[in-house]
Amino acid sequence: MTTPAAVAATRAEYCVIACAETWRGDGELLASPMGAIPSIGARLARLTFSPELLLTDGEATLVGPDGEAEGWLPYRKHLTLVTGGRRHVMMGASQIDRFGNQNISCIGDWEQPARQLLGVRGAPVNTLNNPVSYWIPRHSPRVFVERVDMVCGVGYDRAEAAGPSATRFHRIPRVVSDLGVFDFGTPDRSMRLVSVHPGVTADQVREATGFPLAVAADVPCTREPTPSELRLIREVIDPSGARNREVRP
Repeated sequence: MTTPAAVAATRAEYCVIACAETWRGDGELLASPMGAIPSIGARLARLTFSPELLLTDGEATLVGPDGEAEGWLPYRKHLTLVTGGRRHVMMGASQIDRFGNQNISCIGDWEQPARQLLGVRGAPVNTLNNPVSYWIPRHSPRVFVERVDMVCGVGYDRAEAAGPSATRFHRIPRVVSDLGVFDFGTPDRSMRLVSVHPGVTADQVREATGFPLAVAADVPCTREPTPSELRLIREVIDPSGARNREVRP
């Protein structure tokens, strides 16, 4: 009989691993994942290599990986974490540019947009006050754009232009998409391809990106989940397969 962990990892599971890795080494930090795959990734990180990571139910309770209450996090304490760099958010992006400026507000001219989206919400506060990574389930030139239509999440170029008050806690550790993993480890803090998921080539990523992307001569594959991690994903954290609704097998 084939065990669940013996079945080859799916694209969605590689995305879970890539999202989990964004919290590696964070220590006792509040993880705020948005979306199914980031949430599965945060719980996986807590159960494996980041045991000090704090998880929340999104309201006022600190929870364990099983969802059971571990403590109380009143709003005033939450704000202390938010404004002091002690939270690491993983948000989505309707648009993102080469310097990490993110848009979730509107498409087109903001005075008369072609499409109204979520709105700016907490993106500026998040990006200027604590580390923010991004999860993008469908990588395309419509999302990875030369210039965002409206800046919600602040990128490296705008934070630098604003000065020390904006850069004190500003950091974008990772961007994860269904094609690969990206960071901003270039001299000008522009986006760089760090790894591609199995079955994806660097050329495919370039074609799906609407701006010139820094790409090394030999881009590695995103690391493979261990059998233990696959068991946790499939049997403990996400037995209902919510991950496959964000990224199809």
